[in-house]
Amino acid sequence: MNQIRKYLQNFVEMTGHDWEFFSSKLIKKTFTKKGIILKQSDVEKYLSFVENRVVRFYISETSSDLTFGFVFQNDFVSAYDSFLSQQPCPYQVETITQTTLYRIHYQDLQKVYETTSMGNELGRRNAERLFLIKSNREISLLNRTAEERYLDLFSSHPELIKQIPLKYIASYIGITPQALSRIRKRIS
Repeated sequence: MNQIRKYLQNFVEMTGHDWEFFSSKLIKKTFTKKGIILKQSDVEKYLSFVENRVVRFYISETSSDLTFGFVFQNDFVSAYDSFLSQQPCPYQVETITQTTLYRIHYQDLQKVYETTSMGNELGRRNAERLFLIKSNREISLLNRTAEERYLDLFSSHPELIKQIPLKYIASYIGITPQALSRIRKRIS
């Protein structure tokens, strides 16, 4: 849990009371490899902190899955649109390897917002961070080549990227696995 506290202190100042209240609401859960965190059409009830490994977001298609996001260890993960609206999620969230999460339920997070001095600021800053991630991803898809997107992903998480199957990486950067193989061959 110290990882979560360190992460949160990057965004907000937290009193001992605030941390005790927040951490008392966290539930530790371990998922197996390819464990479904959230099924398509379910409502997201948790905001989770990835203690270790990698999580992916995808839309299940008949021919292949369309991967559109990854969350790496020491970061928060949620189908945030479903979490905020409490409406069914149009995609799935799964683990790539065995993964441990610390989770807080929607209702408990609302209590954190209401009763702690850091709650609202934490919520706002997390929402701003998620917006910037989404915006940067969209701009990257429009302005950068597939090779540049691959190199960006690899340089930001070199130790974890090796755990992600190439077909998921290819889908994420918007190309076929064969095209990704050619890129990897060219840059090696």
